[in-house]
Amino acid sequence: MDKIKVAIIGCGNIFTMHATPVSVMKELSLVGVCDIKRERAERAAEKFGSAAFTDYREMIEKVRPDAVHVCTPHNLHPVITEYALNHGVHVLSEKPMSINLEDAIANVKLAENKKLKYGVIFQCRYNDASVFVKRALDSGRLGRIISARSVLTWCKPDSYYSLSDWKGTWAKEGGGVIIDQAIHSIDLVNWFIGSSPAKVYASFANRGHKIMEVEDSAEGLITYENGVKYGFWAMNNYGCDEPIEIRLFCEKGKVELTYNDAYIRYSDGEECHVRQTEDTLVYEGGKDYWGFQHIKQIRNFYDSIINDSEPEISGAEALKIQKIICSIYESGRTGKTILM
Repeated sequence: MDKIKVAIIGCGNIFTMHATPVSVMKELSLVGVCDIKRERAERAAEKFGSAAFTDYREMIEKVRPDAVHVCTPHNLHPVITEYALNHGVHVLSEKPMSINLEDAIANVKLAENKKLKYGVIFQCRYNDASVFVKRALDSGRLGRIISARSVLTWCKPDSYYSLSDWKGTWAKEGGGVIIDQAIHSIDLVNWFIGSSPAKVYASFANRGHKIMEVEDSAEGLITYENGVKYGFWAMNNYGCDEPIEIRLFCEKGKVELTYNDAYIRYSDGEECHVRQTEDTLVYEGGKDYWGFQHIKQIRNFYDSIINDSEPEISGAEALKIQKIICSIYESGRTGKTILM
């Protein structure tokens, strides 16, 4: 079987989390990298042995990839996804799939119509702790979730935003601590609950930054059709990046979860603990709080192409968290409860 030809669009911070797995997967061939900053594209191309481009449309035309990874500013995710799908190319996009709901829905429908694979990165679902908790819930051992909460306290000072020409803007990032940082923990809790949200009531504000437009603090309550109430709080004005905390109160026990550890304390006295295993793959320049599970989702995405199956986190699956994130912002802007 010929190797699957892969191209990556965007050679910024998250690039290594895609290029490194692609480079070690024997069934893949990295044929092109693209960035509007020529020097960055050329450095990435030299490191990983591929061609460099500054225009993704030219790259798709010249190297004819089977699949592209979209690692650009948020506002370009749906634009590039649409272009690639219309040119017969499978797409694996970084989160979020869009900064609005309409474009996300349109691209899911487009991928279905074109019979192409469309995946969205939510690598934290592949953490050992996340998988451990999900299996315990699916087995029925914990019973029904009654309520849940998540807390994110990270450090993203003005200097963090000063280094970027798109972060901290509504037009290009689409938000702040919710769409860029807390989206992963909110996705995990939603995945654990496994029900459809009924309503969202949230608020947000910029309480500690001078050079950005978007929110640095947010809190809210999501009520689900099965009765679960999920409260979240997130802010990036803390002095360091603390581990994200997720708590689940269930019929038959309690769960305490960070990205690296999970503790389950059952009502009958049994206690279980799982810690993230070391990953031997080195992502040069990767951030610890991103985790190191991109390769697991990337491998699943290419398995779906080879076997003509649905990716575990397809565009349709990612729409669930996209709807929640957009509802949080709508509620925060209007001050009203948003019915889902």
